[in-house]
Amino acid sequence: MEETHDNDALPNNKPSTEQDITDELELRSKKYRRGEGANVKGLKDKKLRSQMLAREKLYGETAIVAAKTEKWIMPSEAGYIEPEGIEKTDTIKQDAIAREVDIASLRNQYDITLPEFGPYTLDFTSSGRYMALGGRKGHLAIVDMMNLSLIRDFQVRETVRDVVFLHNELFFAAAQKKYLYIYSREGTELHCLKEHGSVLKLQFLKNHFLLASTNNYGMLLYQDVTMGAIVGKYRTGLGRTNVMQVNPYNAVVSLGHSAGTVTMWKPTSSSPLVKMLCHQGPVSALAFHSNGHIMATAGVDKKIKLWDLRKYEAFQTLPGYANTLEFSQKGFLACGTNSYLQVLRDVSGAQNYSRYMTHSMAKGYQIGKLAFRPYEDVLCIGHSMGYSSIIIPGAGEPNFDSWVANPFETPKQRSEKEIKALLDKLPPETIMLDPSKIGTVKDTKKEKLTAQEREEEMEAAIEAVKSKKLKKKTKGRSKAGKIMPKKQDAIANAKRPFLEQKIQEEKNISRKKQKTNEGVELPRSLQRFAHRKPSS
Repeated sequence: MEETHDNDALPNNKPSTEQDITDELELRSKKYRRGEGANVKGLKDKKLRSQMLAREKLYGETAIVAAKTEKWIMPSEAGYIEPEGIEKTDTIKQDAIAREVDIASLRNQYDITLPEFGPYTLDFTSSGRYMALGGRKGHLAIVDMMNLSLIRDFQVRETVRDVVFLHNELFFAAAQKKYLYIYSREGTELHCLKEHGSVLKLQFLKNHFLLASTNNYGMLLYQDVTMGAIVGKYRTGLGRTNVMQVNPYNAVVSLGHSAGTVTMWKPTSSSPLVKMLCHQGPVSALAFHSNGHIMATAGVDKKIKLWDLRKYEAFQTLPGYANTLEFSQKGFLACGTNSYLQVLRDVSGAQNYSRYMTHSMAKGYQIGKLAFRPYEDVLCIGHSMGYSSIIIPGAGEPNFDSWVANPFETPKQRSEKEIKALLDKLPPETIMLDPSKIGTVKDTKKEKLTAQEREEEMEAAIEAVKSKKLKKKTKGRSKAGKIMPKKQDAIANAKRPFLEQKIQEEKNISRKKQKTNEGVELPRSLQRFAHRKPSS
C-alpha cells in the first residue's frame, strides 16, 4: 500500500534554475486559463482590438498569479490509496492504515461509547474544527476536534432528533421533542422557536442566514435567524419526511418523500421548483456533491442512484440500501446502513463510482449519521452506541482558504468575519435553481399564456382584491349598501385587463383568418359572397 498524489504531471524535484521555475509555473497556469486566446488579427476597430489585448493580458497574469499561489502558498496535495498488484483498496482495514500514518493522524481513529444516550447525530462547522453532538436521549455536546477536548455537554431530558450549527460555533440549534431550541456554546438556552412545531430535520443556509426545518406534519419552514422573521411556511402535501438536504451550489432545499419522489424548494415559492421520481419506494437518504451538479439518493427499493442535476437523469445505479449518505469535499460518497458502511470514489473522473473503502462496526452498532470532517481525511459516524471516527485517505480538501474557513481563527477574526457575513447576507429571493442568472438582463419578451394560466392569474387578482380591507368611514359611508358597489367595481377593474387582452387576441386571430381567406381564390359560384373592399 502506498500513497500517491493527483498532480503527477508536475515535476516532483525542486527546480534549480529560474528557467525551470518559469516552465513549471507555465505548466501550472494552463488549468487556470480560459481556453485559447481571442484572435484579434481580423479586427479593424483599433479601440476594440486594444481592449481585447488588454483583457487577454489580464487573464494571463491572473492565471500566473493563481499558479504561483498553488505552488508556494498551497503546497499540500490530495492523496489517496493506490493498491499494489492485485490488491484492492476496499480490502484495506483501519488497522492497516493505523500502522502507516503519523501520530497526529492516528488521533483521528477513536470510538466513544455512550450507549445510554444514543443513537447520535452530528454536525461540523465550515472549518471542521468544532463538532456538535446530539443524542436521541437528550445529550447535547460541543467538541473541539483540534485537541479533542469537550467544550460543553448537558442533558435536556427529552428527545433530540437533529442538531445543526448556525453561522459559527457560538450558536447551534437542536430539534427536540416538542419545539426547536437555539443554544449558545456554553449550553445556555437562547430561543424556543414554537412556530416550527415538532421538528424532524434541520438545515442552515449560511449565505442567507436561514434556518430550514421540516416537522412532523409535513411542513417546510424557513426562519431568518438575524431578524427572527418567518420567511416561508409551506405544506409539502406529500406527508411526513425526515430526509432533508441543502444543495451547496444554489441553496435549494431538497426533501425525500415516501412516494419515491424528491422535491426541491426555495423560500419564496409555495410549490416545489422540481419534483422528480427517483425510486419505486420511499426515499431513505439524500446527499449533494460539493459542485452541486450531482445528487445521490437511496431508497427502500435497495438502489443507490446518482443523478446529474443539469439533465435531471440518473447516470449510475448501484445495488444496495443506505439510511444515510454523505459527500466529501473531494467527491467521495459514504453510504451507511446497519453496522456497515462503504465509501465510493470516482476514479476515472467520468462519473463512474466504484467501491473505494469499506468498514464494519462492532456487532450491535446501528449507524445513524455519517459526516466527513472538512479539510481532513476523516469520516465521523454517529451510531446507536455513541460516535466513532475513521480515516479515509484523500477525502478532504488539503488546503483551506483562511478567508472562507479558518480553523485557527481568533475571537477578533471571528467577530470581523461575522460582521462581514451579515453585510454580505443574501436575500431569500436570490435562491434559485440556476444562480448564474443573478445579475443578467431579463428578457422583456412575454411568453404567450395558455387559457388555463390566464384564468388562474385572473382568479388570483380577484382574490387579492377581495381580501383587501376597505377603510372604515364615518357618517354612514361604511354601510353594506355602499361597500358592496365599491367591491364590485374593484373586481371589475381587476378583470378588465385580462378581458381586454382576450378580446385583442380574438381580434388578431380573426384578422389573420381574414388575410388567409383573401389570399385564397374562391370558386366562381362563391365569388359573389366574398368580402370586397370599398372603392375609394
